[in-house]
Amino acid sequence: MTTFSRRGFMISAGGAALVTAGCANGVGSRGGAAIDARTDTTLNYLYNRYPGTRDLASKSTGMLVMPLVTEAGLGIGGSYGRGALRVGGATVDYYLQAQASIGLQIGAQQYAHVLFFMTDEALSNFRTSAGWVAGADIKYAIQSQGDRLSADTITSLTPVVAVVFGQAGLIAGATIEGTKYTRIIA
Repeated sequence: MTTFSRRGFMISAGGAALVTAGCANGVGSRGGAAIDARTDTTLNYLYNRYPGTRDLASKSTGMLVMPLVTEAGLGIGGSYGRGALRVGGATVDYYLQAQASIGLQIGAQQYAHVLFFMTDEALSNFRTSAGWVAGADIKYAIQSQGDRLSADTITSLTPVVAVVFGQAGLIAGATIEGTKYTRIIA
């Protein structure tokens, strides 16, 4: 039987935090200009790689673009990233994304994701919450037919559609359920 002490827990949590902080995830970047530049680059990549997302973007009332999320774990893990909320093509707020996890996990990865808010109500709820947590009500648009990403008619009826892409690293898969988003001043 394995027992865990507070000291062991803190060492594991601290190690995961150091690994996450050591990656190029925007922690050291200054100001909104750096986040906006990364957001533009991420959207260009998304639209060029998955042309179907342009239609999704045009139907959305707003998009939260997280250009680079770094995730690491060794039993205890976490992820961190910063991004921009765009409404009508303009940045209106900046957000920090953080997630903690515990379980069978080892490795690190980086990825990008975009939350498409498909209704005014979903966007309003996101913007007015003190810390919005992604839940099971998010619909994922998935990669199919090679490199084609599609959002079917069901996703257009879903309040929030998530597109996770650009994964690189040693942890299989990426999910944003349980991730907390908090508005920041950049």
